[in-house]
Amino acid sequence: MNNEDKKERFTLWMKHSTFEKVEENYREDDCQKKSEFIENAVNFYCGYLKMNSSEPFLSTVLRETLKKLIKASDDRISRLLFKIAVELAITMNVVAANQCVDKQVLNSLRGECIKEVKKTNGIFTFDEADNWQKGL
Repeated sequence: MNNEDKKERFTLWMKHSTFEKVEENYREDDCQKKSEFIENAVNFYCGYLKMNSSEPFLSTVLRETLKKLIKASDDRISRLLFKIAVELAITMNVVAANQCVDKQVLNSLRGECIKEVKKTNGIFTFDEADNWQKGL
């Protein structure tokens, strides 16, 4: 251990309310001692100051990575929800028609349902399907 990493003992003065915060939280941070918690807090705050920003302390790389992950997840969920809405529109129309539908009609219906789901933003009720089937 070099001299820079050697721990030093010194007197620390702080407000009673600040010391109570240390008492309440040092175990939650998996610290064995209060001094370890205070050292972590000082290191965190020094890192925050080096960011030279008033934004919450979080590295730019981590922030951008999280944004990309969330966007990819949102895109995937949006595509899946759109596909589910289309299939649901097909199901409602088949039931509303109360008849057997051959493959060609089903493919045509799928195209029409895609247009309808796009037009209604995925909000397509059974009543709308029934009216559509009746030509209303």
